[in-house]
Formats: sequence, structure tokens, C-alpha cells
Amino acid sequence: MAWRILLHNGIHLPARNLYCDARRKVDLSFISHAHSDHIGAHRRVLCSEPTRRLMQSRLRGQREEWVEPFGEPFALDSETKAILYPAGHILGSSQLWLRHDNESFLYTGDFKLRPNRAAEICATPRADVLVMETTFGLPRYTMPPEEIVLAELIAFCRDALESKAVPVLFAYSLGKSQELLRALDGSGLPIMLPPETIRMTRLYESFGYVFPAYREWDPDAVASHVVICPPMSKSAALLAETKTPRRTAMVSGWALEPGATYRFQCDAAFPLSDHADYPDLLRFVELVQPKKVYTVHGFAQEFAATLRSRGVEAWALGQDNQMEIPF
Repeated sequence: MAWRILLHNGIHLPARNLYCDARRKVDLSFISHAHSDHIGAHRRVLCSEPTRRLMQSRLRGQREEWVEPFGEPFALDSETKAILYPAGHILGSSQLWLRHDNESFLYTGDFKLRPNRAAEICATPRADVLVMETTFGLPRYTMPPEEIVLAELIAFCRDALESKAVPVLFAYSLGKSQELLRALDGSGLPIMLPPETIRMTRLYESFGYVFPAYREWDPDAVASHVVICPPMSKSAALLAETKTPRRTAMVSGWALEPGATYRFQCDAAFPLSDHADYPDLLRFVELVQPKKVYTVHGFAQEFAATLRSRGVEAWALGQDNQMEIPF
């Protein structure tokens, strides 16, 4: 095997002197995307151009930035060929494909195989060894048809507005807000965004994404608007302090969990996710056709066991893997 893989400060490939999505400072880390839990103050980073731009807007400090376009081979080192492929998670999200000693390796980072209105289309390159995120690695995490969820979400917003309440849709400022904003195109709903979401949306626009009309945050004019904002944002806090009636909804794949509205302390929860759901995970493995799979995050043990039951060698990185004993 050409690949020794450690779950240590992200994914570590010691023979290549490379980390993937390390949080603590290292010499070189591949950054799959610009969400805060995947970036760090490294000396050098390898990433896509959109991730570079988004990261610059979210992480202070100087670093050497190694940027490669999607689908173009380059040399990671003198012995290793590399290619970045889109992951379909958010704008610029990337998978890292490597080949060394005639054996290929693929690290997905966070990915979404289903179409995403605010990301590039996810690629499925063949690889011998696959390291994949398994956030939704159980059968119960099968997302319902998006058109049904969106119809219910739009109806929720319209009902709130008709009742003179402000519908507040909680969505992270990078990725989910832009996907939701594009999904509401054609709904006729007046939309207001807080400053942090507007900053990310304008970066999307600089890469050619087109959005329906939206208004910048104005607490004095919030009535009659749909507000899309992060759940812990200052705008959400300010709105909660006002006497303006509001109805809140979390937009997340975790809305599939029983009691999601109680957990999120919201009036409603809508299952829209920028992660691969359970059918996505299975389909991805079918398309990549790996000889060995390592799972990380979420239900890694359970999904690895599912793959083994289907004849795929699979192991959860950094966890005890209980072997199944046939009777």
C-alpha cells in the first residue's frame, strides 16, 4: 500500500508531508473548503481559487497559497501526481486525488452528490483508496425531494408574512444561505440578509453566480421581509430583542431528527443539506469503485459496517472497528 493514513489534526499523510483540513498550524495543508472548521493558520495551503478568496475574507494572517484549477494535473511532489476535483458542498469545495506508485487516493472533504445551486457539480473520479466524510451515514438520513421541502418552506414564509410576522430562516452565512437564496428565486418573497451573509454572497457574485433581489439588513425595515441569517448572528440576536413578531425555522439536514424544532428552539425545521445524504454516500462509493474505504465524521463506524456488508473493505478512521461474525 502506498498510503499510510492517520486521523491526526485532520487527515495526515506522513509519507507525503501533507495534511488535509488540519486545524492546528502545519507546514502544508490541503483545504477542501472555507468553512471555519476546515481552515487553519498554516504556513502553506493547497486549495481552489474560490476557496482561497473565501478563506482570505474569513481568516486573518499571511500564508503561502498554492492554488490549482479543477481537473488539471499537477505535481504534489516529485513522486506524486495530484488533481483537485469539485466536491459539490459549497463554492470552491474540492476533493484531493493523488497517485503514487501506481495507486490512487481520494479525499472527499465535505461533499454533496445531489445538485447544489450554490456549488460546482460534484465529481466522482476512480480511486483505489477513498477517505470520505460520512456525516449522514445512516439510512434514516435520506433527504426528501427538494421541491417538496422548498414548497413547504415557501408556504411557511408566506403564512408568516400574512400573519404580520417576520419569517427568519436560519442558515450558515457561507454556502447554505446562497443555496437557499437561489432556491427562492421566482418565489416573489422579499429577502433581507445580514452583513456577514451579504459579504459571502458578493464573493459568490464575483464568480458569476446570480441571485434574486435581496436587501441589506435594516432593523427598521425588517417587517414584510424574509430574513436569512446564521442562527448565532448579531442580526438574529437584535431581531429577537425587538417586539417584532417572528417565526423561525432552521434549514439543515438535521431537521430529519425527531424533535428537531425543540432541539433548535424554532417554529419549524426544513431538511435541506449541503452534505451527502445516505443514498449519496452509497452511490459515491459505487462510482469511485475503491478497493479500500476509510470513513470519517458522523456515523463513520456504522457506514463502514454497511460497506463491509456489501463486500467493500471499509474502516472508520481513528475508531474501534468491530468485525461482524457471520452465523
